[in-house]
Amino acid sequence: MPHPNAVLRSLLKRKGRRAHRLFLIEGPSLLAEALASGIRLEEVRATAEARSEPPVLEAEARGIPIVEVSKRTLASLSDVRTPPGLVAVAAMAERPVGDLLAGPGLVLLLAGIADPGNAGTLVRAAEAFGAAGVLFAMGGVDPYGPKVVRAAMGSLFRLPHALVEPEELPAAAVRAGRPIVAADRSGTPLPEFAFPDRPLLAVGAERGGVAGWLPRWDEAVAIPHAGPTESLNAGVAGAIILYAWSIRTSFRARA
Repeated sequence: MPHPNAVLRSLLKRKGRRAHRLFLIEGPSLLAEALASGIRLEEVRATAEARSEPPVLEAEARGIPIVEVSKRTLASLSDVRTPPGLVAVAAMAERPVGDLLAGPGLVLLLAGIADPGNAGTLVRAAEAFGAAGVLFAMGGVDPYGPKVVRAAMGSLFRLPHALVEPEELPAAAVRAGRPIVAADRSGTPLPEFAFPDRPLLAVGAERGGVAGWLPRWDEAVAIPHAGPTESLNAGVAGAIILYAWSIRTSFRARA
């Protein structure tokens, strides 16, 4: 049975998403990504014009309920100025922190990042450069906020992720045998930095860095600047470090 409109509207807010363990996906491109990724979709609301979009037809063929709604109703479920014509309701898929840290490879920690665009960019970069998963710090951006979901461009549907408290993280990292590597201006310059095995890479907000959220770390890495720029956008900085880790890991595997 389709969810009431009031429930769907509540998913535009963090409190509603957490209460119902659901979030919204807007537009045909993200719906197609969700279908390809295999996340659980509970229903799709679409206008008459969007009803014939290929991802909507595919969802219907898979047995996902399709509810045709007016443009006005659809607009009430959207947080963008020009709604794309369809909204899908998806189930959250967070993992336990211990499970996410137990595997091989790098895990990325978004340490108090509040900007949804930066968060989505980092999730995309983490997937692109082979990270094993992403931890979202409690008190920072909600991984299922509409702007994060859009900015991640489908990577959130595929990359394992979890929410973590600052008090919980150091002990969890020790149990998993993961050294915490902080992106910090006081760290070793990236060209000289030797990544440890199975690092937990912490990237913080642009101005405050990781120190405002993370109580301690084992090593720190910095990106040298040729110009007078004080700091890089968190999404850009994290992507650069992830790329460097990816390149060095691939060379190490070939050696």
